[in-house]
Amino acid sequence: MNFRMSRRMFLKVTGTATAGLSLPSVVPERYLSWAETAPEELKPVPTFCELCFWNCGLIAKVQNGKVVKIDGNPLSERGRGRLCGRGNAALGSLYDPDRLKFPMINTGRRGQPAWKRASWDEALGLVARKLEDIREKHGPETVALFSHGCGGAFWKHLMKAYGSRSHAAPSDAQCRGPRDVGFTLTFGSDVGSPEYYDFGESRYIVLIGSHLGENAHNSQVQDIVTGLAKGAKLAVVDPRLSNIAAKADHWLPIRPATDLALLLAWIRLIVNEELYDADYVKAYAIGLPELTAAVQEYTPEWAAGETELPVETIARVARELAAHRPNVIISAGRYNCWYGDDTQRCRAIAILNALLGSWGRPGGIYLPAGGGVPEYPDLPVYPSGRAGLPELDAAYPFALSQTTTSVRQASITGKPHPFKAWLVYGCNLIKTLPGRDETVRAIDNLDLLVAIDILPADITRWADVVLPECTYLERHDALSLGRGKNFEVAMRQPAVSPLFESKPSWWITKELAIRLGLGDYFPWKDGEEYLRGRCRAGNIDYDELRGKGVVRFSGKSSPYLSPHEEREFDTPSGKIELYSGQLADRGFDPVPKYTRHEQPPAGYFRVLFGRSPLHTFARTTNNFLLADLVPENSLWINRKKARELGLEDGEYVRLENQAGFLSPGKIRVRHTQRLREDCIYMVHGFGVHSAELTRADGKGIGDEEMLARYSIDPIMGGTAMRSNFVRVVKEG
Repeated sequence: MNFRMSRRMFLKVTGTATAGLSLPSVVPERYLSWAETAPEELKPVPTFCELCFWNCGLIAKVQNGKVVKIDGNPLSERGRGRLCGRGNAALGSLYDPDRLKFPMINTGRRGQPAWKRASWDEALGLVARKLEDIREKHGPETVALFSHGCGGAFWKHLMKAYGSRSHAAPSDAQCRGPRDVGFTLTFGSDVGSPEYYDFGESRYIVLIGSHLGENAHNSQVQDIVTGLAKGAKLAVVDPRLSNIAAKADHWLPIRPATDLALLLAWIRLIVNEELYDADYVKAYAIGLPELTAAVQEYTPEWAAGETELPVETIARVARELAAHRPNVIISAGRYNCWYGDDTQRCRAIAILNALLGSWGRPGGIYLPAGGGVPEYPDLPVYPSGRAGLPELDAAYPFALSQTTTSVRQASITGKPHPFKAWLVYGCNLIKTLPGRDETVRAIDNLDLLVAIDILPADITRWADVVLPECTYLERHDALSLGRGKNFEVAMRQPAVSPLFESKPSWWITKELAIRLGLGDYFPWKDGEEYLRGRCRAGNIDYDELRGKGVVRFSGKSSPYLSPHEEREFDTPSGKIELYSGQLADRGFDPVPKYTRHEQPPAGYFRVLFGRSPLHTFARTTNNFLLADLVPENSLWINRKKARELGLEDGEYVRLENQAGFLSPGKIRVRHTQRLREDCIYMVHGFGVHSAELTRADGKGIGDEEMLARYSIDPIMGGTAMRSNFVRVVKEG
């Protein structure tokens, strides 16, 4: 099939680049049984999106065997009938002519591949023989899985059946891991994914380094718009005047790496002036005296010197927050791997929310719905792991899962145990992990690297075998479970048959399992039978789910604590822990302490990065509907500093880091007054190095390739990605 759609054609079909945003939130009941009532020539198929982790429900409109339009599914709580620009660009993923089309075996060198087209039988046979050999010689635990996305569930299942528990995801150690650990240490649970932020009912919202809207987290954006429309006040702490900061009552252009100083000063002011929710703290928390004693050195005046924020602003925002409690939220955002002490910074955010009584209160952090769906019934028991196997992340005692960088380090050193193979599902590790040279060294030590992907991303160039997965519009997949204020189950089903020779992960893993002698773990004949089995186990009407795409279960939880409700938190004390005995027992600060971080030397800038609302990092930079709109990233630089350096607005430059590495790509200068003078800013996901991606290859600069160094959070293993300094080099 040779299907190409121009931007003009796409806008004509969808009405606008974000057409879903104008859809009504309620549709007539007659449209909810699409499969039964739709005319054959335009058949709507409900499924859910995979262009980011939000998994918004959508409806694919199919005509003559092609998907011609995408709409939001009004039954989906995560989308509510609306889609962001990325979601509306699903056709750019489905019909991308650069897609991986058939299995490939690398007959050349890793990094400089020579591809041989292979049949599925040949490719899977090779992978199975390699895995059998590794299991026999080194043990199954020496095979690691890296995954991101719903299809990863089948690969995790395969690895457990094979005998490996080695699984890591960049979404932990390179994204939200510090936040999850910081909140879990404080409240006994994290804030979810999507987060349990009750923005729509808030009276005061603080965002710290969160570019809400630019990250296009669909329902969360809708909620904050609702909250602001109701009169909520907004403060944004960010060195850059982001789009959401431009809507704020207070923009706090903080000096980078000093956020913890601000948070500790807020805590001190609130406890010293007794502005906290005393009844809430008395009922649910412990450690207030210890917390109060520990923060006395962090005065607002001291914080003003560290952060370069006016002392009056620091005090004013803290008092306004307290005046609106408990209907307030200090949001930790999502991406939190900044400077290496990020768990403690997130702990400080959690402590502030606890002092103001926001956990379990309207406008704060609501209590998510319970519920779940059992796995496929009557599967064989997984083999037990090898006794005495050293723990991979023992150095990080509070890691909630294995970290990508620990797997990589073990692959280099062989300690605490070696890795001989990586299975990489939907993760562009070359761009997501800091320290590209370390990633390459680790890969060089492997006997096998298999990349399972839709596009020829950077990582595929380092693979021995590439297995092409079909897109989310062409496959059945694992169920998506939403735990908002109600529990919902969403189903993915194919709108069209897989193009070329691509296959869904349920099929790839089943076929590989058969070759490994593990077929009993994959008893379903196809993806539909797998989903029917899970629905039966969970008492879900499969036909209803297939017809609607989403089913919601009300009454699964109460989102707010009732007055005088007794509650036990999942911490050692059963209380919210303002002072953490767990941290103290492991030799860490039980109350966060401020550490002064290095600032950029003369002539250098700190690299900050974020997201474009029209891109999901490198996953969409080749999407022909989005690349036409945002073809490359730009280098935000303060106008005054740019003029001092003789940089013209719009000219191309390169970046050089402290190690003397000059960026292979170039980037266009963008003058702005919306950024501090000591920083530069760019959108992450560009700087792709894969010639097979004809639109994305070589466009812009990847911030990650400029990392000269990084530190690791000693509490949970997250990698610091904002501790890098660069200078701007004019072309020529």
